[in-house]
Amino acid sequence: MICSSRSILKTAFLLAGLAAAGCSRLSEHPLVVEACKELQVNPRVAEVLGKPVTCSTSVRGTANETDGIAQLEFDAKGSQTTGVVVVEGKKTRGEWGVTNLELQPAGGAEPISLTTDVNARIGVDTPKFDPTAEPASSGTSAPPPPSEIEIQLPPGPPGQ
Repeated sequence: MICSSRSILKTAFLLAGLAAAGCSRLSEHPLVVEACKELQVNPRVAEVLGKPVTCSTSVRGTANETDGIAQLEFDAKGSQTTGVVVVEGKKTRGEWGVTNLELQPAGGAEPISLTTDVNARIGVDTPKFDPTAEPASSGTSAPPPPSEIEIQLPPGPPGQ
């Protein structure tokens, strides 16, 4: 089979277009969008990377819509240095939520956890645990368990 250079070129452009479309889809993922927003407003990030902070549209990792689990990473750049952003999340009730957000500055500096920062900014619906809280009452009390339970076993040895 002989292929013309024109058909090879068309195939190459098609594959490059598909690869670019795949990258742009991940860069628009809700976790990436939320992570970029946090990077641009977080004072700790501005202190390390410098302002303004920009996020790369080249995103690596996986986002599984079926299982609702994602682990993505992309580069971020400020006026002073760059870093790698790692964002992980879980999809619950059709909404993606950040479970881990970390900035790994270039040059081996200590990673910065931003999970608490992003959750404080956007809010989470997970109730806080209070060990001193009174147990919730249902308003009705459950009936007491039976005083005796009798189990009738068939006669003979087990298995017959």
